[in-house]
Amino acid sequence: MIKRNRKIGSIKNELLFKSKESMLSAVQIFNNPNVQFKSESFIVLAIIAWTYLLHAYYRDNKIEYRYFDQGAKRKSYHTTKHGAYKYWELERCLDDNKSPIDKVVGSNLRFLIGLRHEIEHQMTNKIDDLLSARFQACGLNYNYYLKKLFPKQDGIEKHLSFSLQFSSLSEKQIDQLVDYEGLPQNIATYIQKFDQELSEQDFNDSRFSYRVLFVPKTANRKGQADKVIEFIPADSEVAKGMNKEYVLVKEKEKTKYLPSDIWKIMQKEGYKKFKPYQHTKIWQDEEAKDLKKGYGVMVVRTWYWYDSWLDFVRKHCEENKSEYI
Repeated sequence: MIKRNRKIGSIKNELLFKSKESMLSAVQIFNNPNVQFKSESFIVLAIIAWTYLLHAYYRDNKIEYRYFDQGAKRKSYHTTKHGAYKYWELERCLDDNKSPIDKVVGSNLRFLIGLRHEIEHQMTNKIDDLLSARFQACGLNYNYYLKKLFPKQDGIEKHLSFSLQFSSLSEKQIDQLVDYEGLPQNIATYIQKFDQELSEQDFNDSRFSYRVLFVPKTANRKGQADKVIEFIPADSEVAKGMNKEYVLVKEKEKTKYLPSDIWKIMQKEGYKKFKPYQHTKIWQDEEAKDLKKGYGVMVVRTWYWYDSWLDFVRKHCEENKSEYI
């Protein structure tokens, strides 16, 4: 518990110091090639960093951020069993009508909060690449608000550098990143559900998920150092005319089909005898709902098929025309 005789300014500064240390630790751990528990560590430390940042803001603006019950004459503060005040968690900080955080940045943070709740109860893997754009946005958003809310504070960008990459991604590998293959079902379902509830505008906002293109580039003149990473607006003329083989990562949402969509598409393509029974028999024979095969995903108790399964069914119908025409 913070002692009562300490000055408000000193407590605010200590909160900011710990907040910055927490975010720096989160990024450094994520960039460490020897650490396997990257995403989980980043999420926990980043949430702590944002919580302390908002605590410092509320304290600086004399906004009560402790839980309490209002009595007739005085407040009764909530405490732990050891007597420490119970301060607002990050979600409560965001929910307050005096929160300085905008809607899109709030969505990014709420996504991480919800993901933390899921990974607390289930070991996971493979989310480092899948969600790195959202972690990047979280870090950039933090640095922006640190300097916006506390103009006298230095940002943390000078303490960090880009991590070097030693591998590129093929288009096939990129497609697999959004299949949620290998993820526990609760986490895959959580990500799908959260994204579907966002508006298209918020989902594509760089404050929610920071997506970049990596392009090989040489210096314009001798003696000029090359920049490893060039940031290019997605709708710029440079991006539109770019040779696609230079694009390392481009996130995209997979098209999803209900089971009825699959057999109706086949019927429209001329396979009139291909009906629900035939479709069900094929996916059962192929064990196509095994997530490792990447043919589809379960979203809130409903199974959806990907284009890869539609292609499989189409090939099957072509090879067995006599049965379905």
